[in-house]
Amino acid sequence: MLRACEPDDLPLMYEWENNTNNWLLSDTVKPFSKYTLSEYIQQDQSDIFTTKQQRFVIQLFQPLKTIGFIDLYQYDPVHRRAGVGILIGDETERKKGYAVESIECLKNYARQTLNLHQLFCYIQASNKASIKLFQQSGFTSVGVLKDWLIYNQKPEDVMLYQHLL
Repeated sequence: MLRACEPDDLPLMYEWENNTNNWLLSDTVKPFSKYTLSEYIQQDQSDIFTTKQQRFVIQLFQPLKTIGFIDLYQYDPVHRRAGVGILIGDETERKKGYAVESIECLKNYARQTLNLHQLFCYIQASNKASIKLFQQSGFTSVGVLKDWLIYNQKPEDVMLYQHLL
């Protein structure tokens, strides 16, 4: 299930956003403060037309448990597109199909509620799990950004994936 962010999500958001293993994926280079994340949660209550982004919490029903976040970013209502980012922050819940389900829910929301025409994502070329996830979710590789990232002091390509709704 996808739901809006709530103030109670702050502890997990703080933990997962400040996990340095996730920083390369999100272009983060410094830790987030609780204050900054609290402000983000508050700002996230505004509509996507104002903020150009929207974060959803990925939550299980049984047991009731938050396991990750999925984001729309760079929302462009004129060209009817947005970027997608996903993190299953609870590592014990990875590889169970929740990411694929969450992307399907997000695709439905993007198509039915936002009337988007396409979604896109950038994936580090060495991130085989994310490449497999987005391919399973109907995204197609449409390009390569050569040497886009510096990872472990070496240039790395980034793959551009796209899904037409």
